[in-house]
Amino acid sequence: MAPRVLVSDKLSPTAVEIFKDRGIEVDYLPELGKDKEKLLSVIDQYDGLAIRSATKVTEKLINNATNLKVVGRAGIGVDNVDIPAASRRGIIVMNTPFGNSITTAEHAVAMIFAVARQIPEANTSTHEGKWEKNRFMGVEITGKTLGVIGCGNIGSVVAMRAIGLRMHVVAFDPFLSAERAAELGVEKVELEDLFKRADFITLHTPLTDKTRGIIDKDAIAKMKKGVRIINCARGGLVNEADLVEALKSGKVAGAGIDVFETEPATENPLFNMPNVVCTPHLGASTSEAQENVAIQVAEQMSDYLTKGAVTNAINMPSISAEEAPRLKPFIKLAEVLGAFVGQVTDEAIEEVEILFDGSTTEMNRRALISAALAGLIRPQVADVNMVSAPVMAKERGIILSEVKRDKSGVFDGYIKLTVKSSKKTRTIAGTVFSDGKPRFIQIKGINLDAEVGQHMLYTTNYDVPGIIGLLGSICAKHQVNIANFQLGRNRPGGDAIALLYLDAPFPADVLKELRATDVILSAKPLSFDVAG
Repeated sequence: MAPRVLVSDKLSPTAVEIFKDRGIEVDYLPELGKDKEKLLSVIDQYDGLAIRSATKVTEKLINNATNLKVVGRAGIGVDNVDIPAASRRGIIVMNTPFGNSITTAEHAVAMIFAVARQIPEANTSTHEGKWEKNRFMGVEITGKTLGVIGCGNIGSVVAMRAIGLRMHVVAFDPFLSAERAAELGVEKVELEDLFKRADFITLHTPLTDKTRGIIDKDAIAKMKKGVRIINCARGGLVNEADLVEALKSGKVAGAGIDVFETEPATENPLFNMPNVVCTPHLGASTSEAQENVAIQVAEQMSDYLTKGAVTNAINMPSISAEEAPRLKPFIKLAEVLGAFVGQVTDEAIEEVEILFDGSTTEMNRRALISAALAGLIRPQVADVNMVSAPVMAKERGIILSEVKRDKSGVFDGYIKLTVKSSKKTRTIAGTVFSDGKPRFIQIKGINLDAEVGQHMLYTTNYDVPGIIGLLGSICAKHQVNIANFQLGRNRPGGDAIALLYLDAPFPADVLKELRATDVILSAKPLSFDVAG
């Protein structure tokens, strides 16, 4: 059955055509996002939901979306999506962070010019026939210092444009590397240093608990007298009441505000203040940007629903369409390694270490880690997936670590999972052969080579004669057919394991008989999703 997508906000017709061209059924209902109850009643019919800002993807909506796999936001902001709730339900949330970068950056630069030269007020005055040439004494931007808070996709474009205008750019961004700063030609500084030095300050950071009110009265007190502040990012980054007071006192000489704490902003204390330029959230409002983000979100959602490729996801590691075919067998491997340990562990899991050896170190390790966690948790939580697994692991207080190692054995690359519980530590390793199928290559430090089957039996015992005959005879007596049989031991007379690949689930009554023998220390039936 073809995937089905709902477009509940206004989106370019091109996006609808992209969905159709990719074999996806699409319902274009651009007013539905405003009707919460109607949307709530139909959302369970869809695999994907494409939105802009009008549709509110709440926890209530997510709980009703029993078939939903992906939410695509045409634009960068995902304030209208309950991401934690989506993650818990295993729903991927995508945005389009690059589609409107240029447009928003250009609007910020336009705001800098408008505030520096008081263009809107001068325009109004001139239209009124006043010719107040001496009233509008602006400032040059050449040679001035621009402070960029948030030097990501948009902030970096603003920085480059400003450098082209002969401004000196200082940037605060915890994720900005020294190499990237040098590449952009900006000076990386701490926030307080930026406040002290900047003549103009422009914000390009998401709204989070840490960034809310990043510019308030305390921050403004550290700034130069006559500073000019631009916000084309998110309302709430600037404390509007504090900015109003600073504008009245002259500490702040001007401001360009495109976003507000409450939107739509039909009234605001910043309105009609001298040298305050206000626009109605126009940062991404160009025909090019609207077309770009619509096309991007349709392509991203289509690629995920038809190929499994994940691009620009907020709550899931990206998997490109190019790497998906090569990565898919290793994702399955990571999942079955996790599933093995999850099925043999009854006590609380405390720590998980994932070792990547050889060629696996160059793969998309975040995706592999998510798959391993999904397999590990699924025996306890059936509907967990790669999106929700990291969230659940964190909620359960599981400590996660990752190790990379150069090729160390006969395999080009393998993955080893070490799981520490309240009682013991368990290890398992696996790789993918040329046939694309996952294989177990080590359990409990014991080497073996076992194909992964849907139905398996795992036993532990001391290395004594008669184990093969015992297992074989019990299985034969109860008509349990063995497709494959692998043994391993750590040393002669030491610990030994057996892994049986079966045609059907191991019967519970036979399991009791097996456990009642004197030589089998433990026996655990296993099941794996080996499809795909």
